[in-house]
Amino acid sequence: MSKNMLRHHFLGLILVLWAITACGRGEEEVYQKLVIGVIGYGESSSSLEEYSDLQDYLSIQLKSIVELEPAYNEIQALKQISQEKWDLVFAPSGLAAIAIYRYKYQPLVPLEGIEKLRSAIVVNQDSSFKKILDLGGESIVLGQEGSATSYYLPIYNLYGLTMEKVLFSPTPQTSLELLEQREVDGAALSVEEFNQYRQNFKANQFRIIDLDSHVIPTGAIIISNKIGSREFVAIQKALATAPSHIAASAKFLPTEKTPQYEYLIDVIKRVKPITENIKQQPALFYEPKKAPLNN
Repeated sequence: MSKNMLRHHFLGLILVLWAITACGRGEEEVYQKLVIGVIGYGESSSSLEEYSDLQDYLSIQLKSIVELEPAYNEIQALKQISQEKWDLVFAPSGLAAIAIYRYKYQPLVPLEGIEKLRSAIVVNQDSSFKKILDLGGESIVLGQEGSATSYYLPIYNLYGLTMEKVLFSPTPQTSLELLEQREVDGAALSVEEFNQYRQNFKANQFRIIDLDSHVIPTGAIIISNKIGSREFVAIQKALATAPSHIAASAKFLPTEKTPQYEYLIDVIKRVKPITENIKQQPALFYEPKKAPLNN
């Protein structure tokens, strides 16, 4: 039996004993189950290991079965959120904003991250493009809906352009691969992602032609509005008082203020009317004027 299996078997026995004790006292002290969603960009096993200590800690603190569920990208995560399958989510900023705006999640504690995360558009080093307007009539790869840096902000910054086509990539690595292979003329991603994933390509393969000026807040652990008030308070307290080694492993900041997502939510609202237009060929980063009705 593996170490993880032994750990979960042990926790299961503890929860059963709690449940028996609670029933004997006629009290509802055991929560049923808590599902935590995380995004791994295809690195699920390594990603989940970071949260194992938190999983055990919450199981004990909440007297609950705690499950971790990975998602490959923001699209998968949004599906789980929209169907109310995740109780807690380790959400990057864009996903947190849309979950708060559309699905009434609430931020609990901030995640560790770059304080001044920026959205960038990059091209191949030998490209003739020097600024974002040069991409008019060309092609670009964006990330998935739910990403602030590779989806919402680039659409917002490209507003008014007509482009040949837009591709949508599941991961930053794939975006840079499509750019390297000349499938597209530009790629949108965060500067942090660019610096991380460009190491997988030859030196000086890419360069940045546009850097968004807005500071993007860090992500947050967000909680579903289906969680009852009693359980909400218990989860909030457990996260706020989590031991430092557990918070460090899961990369959240229990004593910091929750980020403000008003600007990102405003960007999401503004780009929503054109998100279908950019899926067409040519891709329109604006709302076409409707022809007047003939009398």
